[in-house]
Amino acid sequence: MRRTFIRGLVPLAALSLVAGACSDTGDEGGEPAPSGSGAAPTTGGTDDTGTTPGSVATGSTPTTAEEVQTGESLLDTVSAADVVRCGVRDDLPGFSSLDDAGEHVGFDADFCRVIAAAVLGDATKVEFVDLETDARFTALQSGEIDVLVRNTTWTASRDGIEGATFLHPTYYDGQQMMVAADAGFESIDDMDGAVVCVAGGTTSEGNVATEFARRDLTVEVQSFEDVDLLQEAFIAGRCDGWSSDGSQLVGLRSSFPDGPDALVIFDDIFSKEPLTPAVRDNDTRWAQAVEWAIYATIQAEEYGITQANVGDMAAGDNAAIVQFLGGENADGVTLDAGLGLDPAFAMNVVSQVGNYGEIFERNLTDLGLERGLNALWGDGGLQYAPPYR
Repeated sequence: MRRTFIRGLVPLAALSLVAGACSDTGDEGGEPAPSGSGAAPTTGGTDDTGTTPGSVATGSTPTTAEEVQTGESLLDTVSAADVVRCGVRDDLPGFSSLDDAGEHVGFDADFCRVIAAAVLGDATKVEFVDLETDARFTALQSGEIDVLVRNTTWTASRDGIEGATFLHPTYYDGQQMMVAADAGFESIDDMDGAVVCVAGGTTSEGNVATEFARRDLTVEVQSFEDVDLLQEAFIAGRCDGWSSDGSQLVGLRSSFPDGPDALVIFDDIFSKEPLTPAVRDNDTRWAQAVEWAIYATIQAEEYGITQANVGDMAAGDNAAIVQFLGGENADGVTLDAGLGLDPAFAMNVVSQVGNYGEIFERNLTDLGLERGLNALWGDGGLQYAPPYR
């Protein structure tokens, strides 16, 4: 694995190229959303154009999926380069940080590996690019990275302005407040007139102002571009509270210099923060490949497929599972879904990285995070994969 670090803005020449290429879509913004999928029309029905399924409208020319999108996809570029350049961070325990050997570990880092396993057949073929918060979308737009997997919230303005396509949220989160255990605060309602510190370039600042106003409280919000500087200010007593996504606060609390017991995270959740991988706009093939890599982890958990049993499941008698793992279906056919991925991509993902539950447990359970909204849909959560057929 290779590692790159980008601080601040990329070279001006690269930005000029991006500005020219993205002038119609804007160049500032936020987070990805799951691609929509509709049910296939039933036989004899009509689609949106008034034609029956399988027919061609008068005067139209039949096209294949490959013909609809012209030009080379990043899927081709990544395959040729034989490496996925994944934008992450290196300082958030549980999501993406460096271990003692200097390797990236964590939930986000593992989803970079999921993408590499699906696209290239090898989870180790990742170049991790460490990004400051304010550089993440610039790096995506300019082509410095192929995919952004950096605990990034999907919002309307980020979807519309940043030239980014948000995919399926890997973690549903919400913003919370953390304070010193000896600060004397029992809840946000006790913090009238407080100084609350947040990371700059995130959704946190606006969320804090909105929540305090809703409670008829005053607040001074201070933003820091570097989390280390924010922590220094917090330790020095210049911040009464530290607000961010709940999962991020849990990770930061786990590595706090004075120990996790020195901090308290309030239960109140006052925003929706779907943390979502993002790719550049206008590349459907690459977006689909990355999104179905994510879906593979969710579907595998639903099927009960794990790293330990994936080989047995692939050789089993459940036709749907065998097909999902790249084998022949009940009709003796190996499914090619037209995603540009090897039919065994899900097999590669699960055998090399694991299913969604395994990835979650390996990285987040020990921090004290529960599945909650990130449980499977059958268990009352929001994690749900479209049918693979």
